[in-house]
Amino acid sequence: MLSPRVPGAFAPGDTPMHRLDPRAKLVLLLVATAATFAACSAWGLLLVAAGLAVALVLSGTSLATVLMGLRPAAIILALSVASNAVVLVGQPGFSLDGLARGTLVVCRIALVVGFALSFSSTTPPPAIADGLAALMTPLRRVGVPVGAIAMSASVALRFIPLTVEEVDRIRCAQRARGARLDEGGPLRRLRGWGQVLVPLVVGLFRRADELASAMTDRCYTGERTALLGPLARRELAVLLGAIAWAVAAALL
Repeated sequence: MLSPRVPGAFAPGDTPMHRLDPRAKLVLLLVATAATFAACSAWGLLLVAAGLAVALVLSGTSLATVLMGLRPAAIILALSVASNAVVLVGQPGFSLDGLARGTLVVCRIALVVGFALSFSSTTPPPAIADGLAALMTPLRRVGVPVGAIAMSASVALRFIPLTVEEVDRIRCAQRARGARLDEGGPLRRLRGWGQVLVPLVVGLFRRADELASAMTDRCYTGERTALLGPLARRELAVLLGAIAWAVAAALL
């Protein structure tokens, strides 16, 4: 059985984004997110969208992957646009300003999701944890458990594709036993999916317990050894260009 493709899951490759230092990619993601919400005009958002197009090309991420990443929240996003467009207080009616405001918010969310997917699909979870730990190293002086936070982030990212694979495996097993998960009304479907969620939760707790036992047996203390050297000139040049791009998007 083929494993389901999770939007944003790491895909091995040799693109320019794959070769970039994980610390630089984390900073780029923060800069891109700030630029997306700081852009106040249509020209600024167009410049941000152009930056997303460049990121998708350099990372080998398709637009279909971004749309797949937005699909789980499509209903919520559509309701957000509709709730801003419909006026219920005072004189009920339809507001074009509200529609434009809701559409603008959805566009910002879509841009941020696109940047996040281009980052996560080119960076393995251990590299994300190493980059996060390296960027948070100064916080150790004030008692922040940097190693534990980085390890928690790495485990959480690793469990996302495992959870999807587990759901698909349990669903196929229940269908083979005669369960009809996609038939009947909404209540019947919810009761049917209970046959999937219960073993899923049990399986995830079992995996977490096994992981905790393995970390205890290896005397894990929460500390991580920094294996990343200083940033190369290429990474520094990319960061400076990204900051200039973000400032231009905010000032347009």
